[in-house]
Amino acid sequence: MKTPSFASIDYNLSSPIGCAIINKLQTFCTATHSQQIHYSFRTTILTPQLVQSTLHNCPSDLIALSFFFWCARQPDYFHDRAAFNHMADVVNRLLQLLPTVNRIINQLEGIGCVTKPQTFLLLLRIFWHGGMYNMAFEAFEGMISYGYTPNTYARNIFMDVLFKVGRSDVALQMLKETEDLNFLTFSIAICNLCKLNDLINIRDVLRKMLRKGYYLNAGNCSMVMNCFCKVGRLAEALQLLALMICQGNTISVTVWSILIDGFCKSGELVMAGYLLEKMVEFGCSPNLVTCTSLIKGFLESKMPDNALRILSTMESKGCPADLVLCNVLIDCLSKTGRYDDALDVFFSFPKRELVPDSYTLCSVMSAVCKSRQFDLLPILIDGIAIQTDLVVCNYLLSYFCRAGHPAGAVELYNDMIDRGFEPDGYSYAGLLSGLCGTGRIGDALNVYRAIVSNQYCLDPHIHTIILDGLIRSGKFLGAIRLFREAVAEKYPLDVFSYTVAIHGLIRGGRIGEACSLYSQMKDVGVTPNAYTYKIMLSGFCREKDINMVRQILQEMTDAGIKLDYKAFYQVKNLLLKSRRSCSALYLFVEMCNSELVLDKAMGALLLKGLALRVNVSGNLGGNREVDTSGSDEISDVAASVG
Repeated sequence: MKTPSFASIDYNLSSPIGCAIINKLQTFCTATHSQQIHYSFRTTILTPQLVQSTLHNCPSDLIALSFFFWCARQPDYFHDRAAFNHMADVVNRLLQLLPTVNRIINQLEGIGCVTKPQTFLLLLRIFWHGGMYNMAFEAFEGMISYGYTPNTYARNIFMDVLFKVGRSDVALQMLKETEDLNFLTFSIAICNLCKLNDLINIRDVLRKMLRKGYYLNAGNCSMVMNCFCKVGRLAEALQLLALMICQGNTISVTVWSILIDGFCKSGELVMAGYLLEKMVEFGCSPNLVTCTSLIKGFLESKMPDNALRILSTMESKGCPADLVLCNVLIDCLSKTGRYDDALDVFFSFPKRELVPDSYTLCSVMSAVCKSRQFDLLPILIDGIAIQTDLVVCNYLLSYFCRAGHPAGAVELYNDMIDRGFEPDGYSYAGLLSGLCGTGRIGDALNVYRAIVSNQYCLDPHIHTIILDGLIRSGKFLGAIRLFREAVAEKYPLDVFSYTVAIHGLIRGGRIGEACSLYSQMKDVGVTPNAYTYKIMLSGFCREKDINMVRQILQEMTDAGIKLDYKAFYQVKNLLLKSRRSCSALYLFVEMCNSELVLDKAMGALLLKGLALRVNVSGNLGGNREVDTSGSDEISDVAASVG
């Protein structure tokens, strides 16, 4: 590859100075001695703008690279980021013709560019800047093969490349072997280790850094603090804070905010409040980010009054809530059941001059659905320019299904497809719910078959929705067959999927199969939830199987799950109608002593029913199993349960 004749190229440069640079570039590219190059250009004052213009107008990429190297050798001149950005594109094009570093070096030597250590260093920087890490390896190895010893700066760049390609072990070894360590060396290591959440090596590097007499700057301190707080190592985060204070460093509001946020997320609000006091004591005023963390922490700890007090104090001092904080308020207030307060925050948007985003709309829809005030949503979003994305569409699908308008969900899904949205698991769930809700079970089954056969989404929720739809429509056998297919195909199934299938078996009169599936669920490691126990308890109460009722109640006791009112009344009716008085009484005592009964009123109601039954017939159901099952025994039971 030879450089074309300069005489045959029309440069058409934009300035006379640029023309002068290119004219001298001819001499530069044909010169053989560095002394000639120096005298040829020493009268030109280089500026980043002039160099950038010349690089853009160079007749070839190879000449641009050689000119870039020459500029870097000039006294008191340093290339800026824009120049490296441009050269990354230049070198990338060169690599398509000259795929190795050695071939690029040979071509540069062919046009008179002398190879020096700086040549490899600049190539290394270009590759590093452009993300061409494989070529960075070649440049570093080429430097060594030419007999040059990489300096600390070159080793720092190569160490960062090693971290970025996932060779942190080799990078740390290079850190140990580097003799002239500087602040950049430690900074690169700490930044990369924080991204990896490698706390052990972060501590080791920090110790070595302090022994060398270097201290963390504000940026590095924020990264390390954030890393400690993110993984819950709050004690070490406090140690780092103490170290920074002892060194006399000014602690930024960012560092204080990260630390306070860490304690808020862990639920240690007392410590978070103490840090806030210390923050003010050290002369650092909390900002909106700090207050947002505290408000969110109090709301998630179910202390909304404290959170609203902080909000009021913050706004009284001239720090109004922004969109992020308002979104947090709507979301957290909704989760704590304060739906009216959440909606009040949304209604305050015009006064605050805030425009809701997609996260706001999703939070508002969640509040509306949880409060079951479905008719409010059209009023709330009336006149708002909604920036629809996939998340908003999925929330709207859920809203239509829960509001009792499944046809709207199906229509919205079709509109989403027409608009070019690519559906995800939530979208398919909304479509299936809509189809089942409108009674289109056949269409729902076709969609489900297409989803699983093409493996669009194997989320357990998809299986649960179609099973529930089949059961609600009375197709118990179809639901059971579908569930067995899902088990055979090893589709992911969760506790909800199993519970819905058990419900279908019980409603279909197959209590034995329901028991088998219940045991199978536990064998595969799926833990029953409160709804599972409720379904099983309901089935056994219907079958009047007191022994199995006792077993389920014992499992509920072990799991720490209490009876709700409906399940309680089912058990109460079973006991009152049972002819096995002794079993009924012992079961009642077990329920009360294990605190399965939700409150004393429920226990008293059951006790009253049992006492009435005994007084009327002398035993439960007229079949005397034990002679002592009279009113005195009931009194003893009452005494035993307080």
